[in-house]
Amino acid sequence: MQPPHSSCKTQSNRFPIPVLGLALVLLLNFTSPTSSCTEQEKSTLLNFLTGFSQDGGLSMSWKDGMDCCEWEGINCSQDKTVTEVSLPSRSLEGHISPSLGNLTGLLRLNLSYNLLSGAIPQELVSSRSLIVIDISFNHLNGGLDELPSSTPARPLQVLNISSNLFKGQFPSSTWKVMKNLVKLNVSNNSFSGHIPTNFCTNSPSFAVLELSYNQFSGGVPPELGNCSMLRVLKAGNNNLSGTLPDELFNATSLECLSFPNNNLEGNIGSTPVVKLSNVVVLDLGGNNFSGMIPDTIGQLSRLQELHLDNNNLHGELPSALGNCKYLTTINLKSNSFSGDLGKVNFSTLPNLKTLDIDMNNFSGKVPESIYSCSNLIALRLSYNNFYGELSSEIGKLKYLSFLSLSNNSFTNITRALQILKSSTNLTTLFIAYNFMEEVIPQDETIDGFENLQALSVDHCSLSGRIPLWLSKLTNLKLLFLSNNQLTGPIPDWISSLNRLFYLDISNNSLAGEIPITLMDMPMIRTTQNKTYSEPSFFELPVYDGKFLQYRTRTAFPTLLNLSLNKFMGVIPPQIGQLKMLVVLDFSHNNLSGQIPQSVCSLTSLRVLDLSNNNLTGSIPGELNSLNFLSAFNVSNNDLEGPIPIGAQFSTFPNSSFDGNPKLCGSMLTHKCKSAEEASASKKQLNKRVILAIVFGVLFGGAAIVLLLAHFLFSLRDAIPKIENKSNTSGNLEAGSFTSDPEHLLVMIPRGSGEANKLTFTDLMEATDNFHKENIIACGGYGLVYKAELPSGSTLAIKKLNGEMCLMEREFAAEVEALSMAQHDNLVPLWGYCIQGNSRLLIYSYMENGSLDDWLHNRDDETSSFLDWPTRFKIARGASQGLSYIHDVCKPHIVHRDIKSSNILLDKEFKAYVADFGLSRLILPNKNHITTELVGTLGYIPPEYGQGWVATLRGDVYSFGVVLLELLTGRRPVSILSTSEELVPWVLEMKSKGNMLEVLDPTLQGTGNEEQMLKVLEVACKCVNCNPCMRPTITEVVSCLDSVGSD
Repeated sequence: MQPPHSSCKTQSNRFPIPVLGLALVLLLNFTSPTSSCTEQEKSTLLNFLTGFSQDGGLSMSWKDGMDCCEWEGINCSQDKTVTEVSLPSRSLEGHISPSLGNLTGLLRLNLSYNLLSGAIPQELVSSRSLIVIDISFNHLNGGLDELPSSTPARPLQVLNISSNLFKGQFPSSTWKVMKNLVKLNVSNNSFSGHIPTNFCTNSPSFAVLELSYNQFSGGVPPELGNCSMLRVLKAGNNNLSGTLPDELFNATSLECLSFPNNNLEGNIGSTPVVKLSNVVVLDLGGNNFSGMIPDTIGQLSRLQELHLDNNNLHGELPSALGNCKYLTTINLKSNSFSGDLGKVNFSTLPNLKTLDIDMNNFSGKVPESIYSCSNLIALRLSYNNFYGELSSEIGKLKYLSFLSLSNNSFTNITRALQILKSSTNLTTLFIAYNFMEEVIPQDETIDGFENLQALSVDHCSLSGRIPLWLSKLTNLKLLFLSNNQLTGPIPDWISSLNRLFYLDISNNSLAGEIPITLMDMPMIRTTQNKTYSEPSFFELPVYDGKFLQYRTRTAFPTLLNLSLNKFMGVIPPQIGQLKMLVVLDFSHNNLSGQIPQSVCSLTSLRVLDLSNNNLTGSIPGELNSLNFLSAFNVSNNDLEGPIPIGAQFSTFPNSSFDGNPKLCGSMLTHKCKSAEEASASKKQLNKRVILAIVFGVLFGGAAIVLLLAHFLFSLRDAIPKIENKSNTSGNLEAGSFTSDPEHLLVMIPRGSGEANKLTFTDLMEATDNFHKENIIACGGYGLVYKAELPSGSTLAIKKLNGEMCLMEREFAAEVEALSMAQHDNLVPLWGYCIQGNSRLLIYSYMENGSLDDWLHNRDDETSSFLDWPTRFKIARGASQGLSYIHDVCKPHIVHRDIKSSNILLDKEFKAYVADFGLSRLILPNKNHITTELVGTLGYIPPEYGQGWVATLRGDVYSFGVVLLELLTGRRPVSILSTSEELVPWVLEMKSKGNMLEVLDPTLQGTGNEEQMLKVLEVACKCVNCNPCMRPTITEVVSCLDSVGSD
């Protein structure tokens, strides 16, 4: 039985035959590739071409001497009139010239999927000839101007401006003159205001209205019920509220009614949805609907997709649901449905492919009729109250790929696995929180599962050993066995699972040493992980915690979690082979020995937890080169020595090091002695003691007296040397600056003032020979010292890591080029110094430190509070500085590391972008982070992980993250590994219409919410996962200026 056509997915190409049929026939008849156009039209098209800064090669084919009807993308009628301009997906950049309005015979315009910006010319919308305009998927901005009501009727039938940057009040009177309008798609923009009420009053053939992903508010207009031809109505992910008006359901031609993720409410049972006898897709998920699904649902005989998820619905499912024989998708997750699921006869739904009733209160046994749905691909019954043994009938579901039974009360895991092994297409199997306190089957006859990629058998309190049959799951990528009572060692065959990259066996009673074979896991070792290029989608979204949602298996981090077991022995030094590891957790075991130096080579590591073991020795200093490390814990061991300084270590809380009394560091009460002082003193003392003993034995008491006197005189002479060495060894070798230091400093003129007359000796004195007490910041490029000049003014001296820098001539040339970048919102560069391998940059000192300090690192909450006007001022200033280096200064500069700690604040909280252009001073193979990625964890655009080079669009993504920090007060990546990352959390909350909830609680109730929400829209566009969909920084500046002027 074939289901009826699904209008919701293909409506873009379907229009009422009476309206479009004749027009399309006429267009085909009038089109001729051999016609020629008039000189006026040729001139108009060439003028149109001049509006592009990148023309996708059109200038090569659009030759003035050629007949323009033969130009690429141009079609003409037989009377030499240009009727069509079709240039989709040509990477066109620039603006759309209003001159197109001069093409009086133009019928169709398609400029979709390009990089066009600027406003849509009014001449197009008000054209007397155009019937189809498609400019979707560009960067067009501004608003849609109203057409005067006196404007004569226009012929436009199709207008698609979706996926752009349009904003502002959505016009209402414009549609009064569009008498022939059939389709309007404005989705994925930022239009606001109410949905117009007059579409169908003036356009009787109106059939498709798509408004999703905007900021429309207010109610759903009852007048839409007058649209007798309306087939598609989609307005999801807006701010609509109120109830669905009864009049809406008079639009009986509707095939797709979609309002997900708004704030709509009302009793679903009293909604006259039964009138929509032609409806194919009904999506009301993510709202506040209540009540019970009415029995009349069974009268929707053409229904294919039913989405009522994430509402407040309750009661039993009506048996009449089984009458909807064409259903392919039922999504009822996250409601309060209850009772026996068996009231619905699923055997009457032969086309059902997806059934999701996750997070409800269904009880009893799983009805056998479900197993009659032979086309079922995804079945999620998790988080309910089902019980009993799994039926053998489930083996009939030959196409089943996704099965989640987690958080129920199923029993007999051995039988369940024996049954499920016949589901040969199964790729995802989640059976956690079931089979409580049973024994995990060791039966080697459990085979099959040859396509299984994700297996979750955690939180079951299962006993036994890790079973051998798991070794047969050759395609397994994710294995969850945590929170059981498993014993014995980790089997050596674990490394034979060639695709496994996520292994969580935490909180068991596993023992023995960590096997070296575990260090040979192929998918964690290789840096060319093929898993990440495979199409590996979950058939249903998988949730980890409240907000993290995964649609692909490989979106999970590469993880090895052995915590809360009884492992002993040392951490294998071969751990350094696991180059792809993102999370490494060996905490709460009985491990001993030292932290292997090889851990420092795990350059992708974000979480390292070795706490609560018996580790000794020091913390490897090279760990500070792990630039992505965001969570680190070595508490409750027996470690000693200094805590590494710099890089990410400055962000870790003191609790990360608790329980190690022999550790020392600036963040602990136990401070470290100067390494040079301690070493020199020890050597001097040992030498004198040995000499004293030798001479005492040889010469007796008299000689001893003489030697003691000599020792005292020698020690007095040594003390100044030791002190001098200590003072000069902060991070710069003072001895390397003995040759004519006055001539090693190049100052860049910036008006008059003391800074222009500095000498290198002045800097040495102002920093106390670069003593460590004057270090005010550290980062991937080097240390920053505070230099207080005799006049009382202050500078900041950045000492770059010498081994990473260009040679002297190239370095000087690059700094001279960077010095040309002068803007009110860039940290002023006053000069530089080259001496041997050392490189110094002299900047203005910023009294209020960095934005990161004020948002995340202040102890006194009252003194550190930044109100919204100050934050908005910082956002605008930083955007203007970034815009300058992107678009104005020569050469243009990609910053590569935009983050809140690189936005500095003066005493008036004026924002300055710092560290711009520093990557130009670094050797290509000496990048301050890994060679694969550029930037700082949490700010890195997703495309950089695919091998992309740093781009201007990448900087925009990073700046979008900074905007989200200002709005939320949260770090991009929390220091707690259990917390969600900032960008996906904000986007998830936005998709649910919970924008106010993401705002910093300290800013709420201040009356600035409207402006903050506008900035939130800008930020979300900046962090679009598609680089082509992000605005330029110039557009961001314009948006912020516009918000500020409102």
